[in-house]
Amino acid sequence: MIKILKAIPLLLLMGTVQPAEASEWPIEIKTKHGGVITVYQPQPESLNGNKLEGRSAFSAKAMAGDELTFGVFWFTAMLATDRDTRRATLESLQVKEIKLPGIDDTTKINKLRKLLNLEIPKKNITASLDDLITTIDQEQKASEVVLKNDAPVIYYKDQPTILVLIDGEPSLKDDSQLKMKRVINTAFLVVQNPDDKKYYLYGGQFWYSSASLKEGYQRVSKLPKNIASLDQQLKKDQKEQLTEGEEQPPALLISTTPAELIQSKGAADFASIQGTNLLYISNSDNDIFKNITDQKYFVLLSGRWYASQKLEGPWTYLAADQLPADFAKIPEGSAKDNVLSSVAGTQASKEAMMDAQVPQTAKVDRKTATCNVTYDGDPKFEKIEGTSMELAMNTTSTVMKSDNKFYCVESGVWFVADKATGPWKVSDQRPKEVNKIPASSQAYNTQYVYIYDSTPEVVYVGYTPGYMGCYVYGPTVVYGTGYYYNPWYGPYYYPRPVTYGFSMHYNPWTGWSMGFHYSSGFFSLSVYGHPGYWGPHAYRPPYYPPYRGGMYGGRGPTYINHYGDINIDRSNNIYNNRNDVSTRDVNRNQKNQGNRPATMDQSKSRPSTPSKNMAGPRNNVYAGKDGSVNQRNENGSWDQRNGNQWQQNKSTQPSSMDRDFQNRQRSTQQNSNFNQMNRGGNMGGGMSRGGGGRR
Repeated sequence: MIKILKAIPLLLLMGTVQPAEASEWPIEIKTKHGGVITVYQPQPESLNGNKLEGRSAFSAKAMAGDELTFGVFWFTAMLATDRDTRRATLESLQVKEIKLPGIDDTTKINKLRKLLNLEIPKKNITASLDDLITTIDQEQKASEVVLKNDAPVIYYKDQPTILVLIDGEPSLKDDSQLKMKRVINTAFLVVQNPDDKKYYLYGGQFWYSSASLKEGYQRVSKLPKNIASLDQQLKKDQKEQLTEGEEQPPALLISTTPAELIQSKGAADFASIQGTNLLYISNSDNDIFKNITDQKYFVLLSGRWYASQKLEGPWTYLAADQLPADFAKIPEGSAKDNVLSSVAGTQASKEAMMDAQVPQTAKVDRKTATCNVTYDGDPKFEKIEGTSMELAMNTTSTVMKSDNKFYCVESGVWFVADKATGPWKVSDQRPKEVNKIPASSQAYNTQYVYIYDSTPEVVYVGYTPGYMGCYVYGPTVVYGTGYYYNPWYGPYYYPRPVTYGFSMHYNPWTGWSMGFHYSSGFFSLSVYGHPGYWGPHAYRPPYYPPYRGGMYGGRGPTYINHYGDINIDRSNNIYNNRNDVSTRDVNRNQKNQGNRPATMDQSKSRPSTPSKNMAGPRNNVYAGKDGSVNQRNENGSWDQRNGNQWQQNKSTQPSSMDRDFQNRQRSTQQNSNFNQMNRGGNMGGGMSRGGGGRR
């Protein structure tokens, strides 16, 4: 297994981490009269949509020669976020209240409040998302999301095997470019040779053949003329993308229903996890555990846990808060710390839930933004259960009818039209019943695309990871709704988002990534065009007769290798693919708050393991909830500001200050890990935010 950033979290747990990188906090703001305002790292308290509330310690001199004054200010701000860089700008920041411990001079307090409101917004303060996610101080509320968690078919194999998913019964269509029939409802290339009538499946470095479409595939080395010609074209197209592959071709497993494949490299080889009664299969890329206490097996699939008495099943769903207690004891930095994001009550799971509620924001140009909707024939709508809305079925676009208006969500932007066929313009309102759409509807993810504000020129929008299939479910996050959505079959085939089949694994910085069973070239995945298998962000294209734009769609194939990241161009910001959208705007007016989402679930970060002050000695001033200003000294104890001097803090406050200190250290470590990941490339599958894990 590839060990990445392993030393950092192990040292963190031992409390011996040295500063990895200098903290950006505190920040200094010069005033025009020679004074200076020092703002220490904010301590967020709540996040509702894109509105952040919190407090921050500060020190200030209004002008040169003034006495240095320490205090706390409470603020509100609008987040403008960029998930690619994991940065957030605090726009339209307003200082609501300030407190100066030991100072009751209202004239001085009002003067400082006015100064802060004048100078701080000019700075365009930015923070890392990890600073916000790790330190936010808000209780997690019960999730009301209703998803489907029934176990898919789960196969266990101890020899190299590839799971070939077909979306229902195979549908063969003539492909004019390939000049043979092709199975259109699969991400894999499966064709029927017109000469021998056999079926051939392309595996990048291998071809497989069978007389039966759904079983019996064996590697074939001598190809018929038609298939050999196709093979040459494919090898030419992907010569720069192929890597040296396996010496032995993997076996194929065909499934026409939602399924998952778990496997080991030979007979299962178990290793122990220190401090627990858990074993894990060390010669597997899957997350498969055995609990010594009850001898049960546990496997993590798309963020959901399933349990069984045997590796071969049957498997049953197990809620994340019903796992054996030892799962929460898996050490950060160990080989299996990646699963901590899916274990209830862990710091990693709390941060994953918080991250799933931080929006990617943008502004949309009303004049230039539009969308194009294509239907397979005349528009056909079906009622969305539990609402008065209707959903268009014969299109790859998400089009809904509500109150005699038509709404379309495309690439994280709401559009509206008077007719189902358009013309479309940017909408500054969402349908009033959008939050009633159940998870059983393929339009469910549109709940997570928001409209925050608008002006005559632009509309301020955003989406949370739910739009991409990452949902807060109970005490953890999961991928996909668990529902199977019927595809559209007509002259065209339109696939729908899926939950299972591609070994989705969570990564705290890049979201969900594909798993481990797909050798280079086994299937092609177009990342441009309309929604398909994986929703709006990454997908295989729909089938259009004749198949357009080259052998694999309008922008050519994208081959998914081991540990493939399904994000477009390795980007977490879907707005990057729109020319009519900007994700940076520092001149926003806070008036007219527009159509905001309802209050979302939040979490309170509380790391359990303190470390040395990685944030640097200057970033050691904290704002207490009571308005006190506290400083951690070199001995690890706390001093409190009173007037113009520091005094030893003898109250009960240090316990909460210790928690805030630990949160700040963890956020610094997360920033360091993310920066190291960027320098070293994508780390692939899931790992805890503590930074350990494999892959």
